[in-house]
Amino acid sequence: MRFVMIRVSDNSSQNMRRVPNLCALLLLLFATSSRAEWEIVSSVQRDSGPAGVTHVETVANESSSGSRTTLHFAVFPMKTATLRVVDSGGGQARAPLADTMQRENAIAGVNGGYFHPDYGVVGLLVTGGRVVAPQQKARLLSGVVSAAKDRVQVQRAAEFSLKNKPSEARQAGPFLVEGGKAVPGLNDTRAARRTFVLVSGDRAAVGYSSGVTLAQLANVLATSGAAGELKVTRALNLDGGSSSGFWFNGSNGPFSISERKTVRDYLAVVPRG
Repeated sequence: MRFVMIRVSDNSSQNMRRVPNLCALLLLLFATSSRAEWEIVSSVQRDSGPAGVTHVETVANESSSGSRTTLHFAVFPMKTATLRVVDSGGGQARAPLADTMQRENAIAGVNGGYFHPDYGVVGLLVTGGRVVAPQQKARLLSGVVSAAKDRVQVQRAAEFSLKNKPSEARQAGPFLVEGGKAVPGLNDTRAARRTFVLVSGDRAAVGYSSGVTLAQLANVLATSGAAGELKVTRALNLDGGSSSGFWFNGSNGPFSISERKTVRDYLAVVPRG
């Protein structure tokens, strides 16, 4: 930060009145110049799979810090594809993301929500209409992704209800994007691999990003063109860091970013039955 010394004459009340205004202007200019702005460098469709599911890869830069991230999205129309929560159970034997997605005949997938060191579920988990773990009240667990009938929804935890009889649901957080805008107040100090789920009109996507903070990821997703032609309206963070993984199987064959540790559950993109 550059400091500017301003000398004011003792016998000039007019100059004294101008100093606060000038200081306010300098602070405004500094804040404007330091504000993080993301630029979408490229966003291309890498592959396509059954049921209209596409693999989109995006590269974005942050102008103020020079940060760079690569994102992968599995975008799907809700009319022809949906989400399935794949639960590996509480035992120690569990298959990695790629093997699990192939076993489930999935088109794409990412890791799911949070879990305890003994693989106990943290937050709501519903699979095949069966409630494996109940919804919890916690600041981190601020949202729920669910699939019911012909819709996939990302909702605030307080909005969600089992009365709507979702076939699949997973509680996670924090919320990243709401109303098309980045959620304020997210952590902006710890960069890590991230996974997320988002909705945009009649389409949804699961995705992965290379090392960014939660605040950075929210700002990227809220930037026009981040997910190709989608305008992200809501996005929810999943279990990140070493749990993060992404898998897509299209016409070009499997594409995989492996998780670095085993996880409890996954979100799979599957054809609508």
